[in-house]
Amino acid sequence: MAKSVCVFCGASNNIPKKYFDMGAELGKQMANKGIQLVYGGGDCGVMGAVANSVMTNDGHVTGVFPLSLKNIENEHQSLTEIIIVDTMHQRKQIMYQRSDIFVVLPGGFGTMDEMFEILTWKQLQLHDKPIIILNYDGYWDHLIALMNNIIACGFAAHEVAGFFQVVDTIEHLVEAIEVAYS
Repeated sequence: MAKSVCVFCGASNNIPKKYFDMGAELGKQMANKGIQLVYGGGDCGVMGAVANSVMTNDGHVTGVFPLSLKNIENEHQSLTEIIIVDTMHQRKQIMYQRSDIFVVLPGGFGTMDEMFEILTWKQLQLHDKPIIILNYDGYWDHLIALMNNIIACGFAAHEVAGFFQVVDTIEHLVEAIEVAYS
C-alpha cells in the first residue's frame, strides 16, 4: 500500500515567496520518497505549490475539491486524480479516509479548521494517525503557545500534547513522516 500524506495549507497567493518555495520543496521531497499527496485540490497558494512540485517530480496527487469553493478558487486541472464533492465536510472526510498522516503547513483559517478537526477526531479516539505541524520560520509559534495554554489550563487533557508533533524544517518534517511509516 502506498504511503499517503494529507497536507493542510494555505490557498492564498498574497504571501511571501518563501512559503511557495517551502511548499515546492516539500512536494519535491514527497515525490522523491514515493509519498502520495492528498490535499484540498486547489491550484493556488502553498496548496498549488506543493501539488505542482509533486506532479513535476512524477509523484501522485489526489485533490478533493468542493463545489462550494468554485467562485472563490479553481480546482487544479493537472492532478493524478481530482475528486469533486459538494461540501467542505465531504472534502475533509475523503481527505481523512485517503491519508495515513496529516501535515499542517502555514495557512489561514481554513488550515486551522482542518487541523483542529483532525486533532479533535484524534482526541475523541476516532483515529490514531500522526499529525505533524511544520512551524516553518516560526509561523505557528502563537498557535502552538495557545494550544499549550489550552492544555495547561485544563481545557484539554495533558496527553493531547502527545497527539501532534511540531517540527521546524522540511528536513525534520520528511524525517518525521518516514519515522511514522517505519
